Amino acid sequence: MKTILDFAQARREQRPIVMVSVFDALMARMVAASQADALLVGDSAAMVVHGLASTIGATLEMMCLHTAAVRRGAPGRVIIADLPFGTFRCGRHIAAEAAGALIQAGATAVKLEGVRGHEEVVTHLVSGGIPVMGHLGLTPQSVNQLGGYRVQGRSSDDAAAILADAHRLEDLGAFAVVLECVPAELAKTITEELTIPTIGIGAGPATSGQVLVLTDLLGLDANFHPKFVRRYLDGHAVILAALNDYASDVREARFPACKEILA
Repeated sequence: MKTILDFAQARREQRPIVMVSVFDALMARMVAASQADALLVGDSAAMVVHGLASTIGATLEMMCLHTAAVRRGAPGRVIIADLPFGTFRCGRHIAAEAAGALIQAGATAVKLEGVRGHEEVVTHLVSGGIPVMGHLGLTPQSVNQLGGYRVQGRSSDDAAAILADAHRLEDLGAFAVVLECVPAELAKTITEELTIPTIGIGAGPATSGQVLVLTDLLGLDANFHPKFVRRYLDGHAVILAALNDYASDVREARFPACKEILA
């Protein structure tokens, strides 16, 4: 994908959208060379890269640095960047400044969690020329309010609220919405009722597309294996083996070899 309009076209053609969340130039370059459609610079960088306990620790400066790095690795590709905690809950002007900073750093669009209480922010950003992707269901920035990382929308009332919020985001001008950790049937209903695409993560197969964090699908963290993530590589074992081979070669004087010695 090269523009935001490609999301709507994919929806019209019922072509599944493939998104990958990355945080640096090297990994962005690899994803850009793949068959993936778009890149997400998620605020999960706070946890994956910086070792923080939640995404709440992500700052605007942090997100701009990661967004700029990803843009350098994936020029010409659609990149969505998360608005970090607090930047869109203090009014439309502060939100516009934060979103503008991410766009200047290289983002094509921004993503924000929820909709209630900041409806005017979505309208303001969209009317100002900044594409907005919504995010409903499990919204990690609200983990304290939600009582942890758990499936959302299981009760009929909660499901109805998420469905209403999805319609509201579409009405406000969002070009797509991420559905995270919601029952598959609810995600299916939302996808069928909206005209904008839905991107699922832990939301079943009926969404318009899927998103996973690159480090998760590569299996780089041996201790993190949620049910909704499929590991396409045991990256932890592969890298650990390579490191141990390197250590062994150094200790046994097999590295560097003659061909690796500079004259």
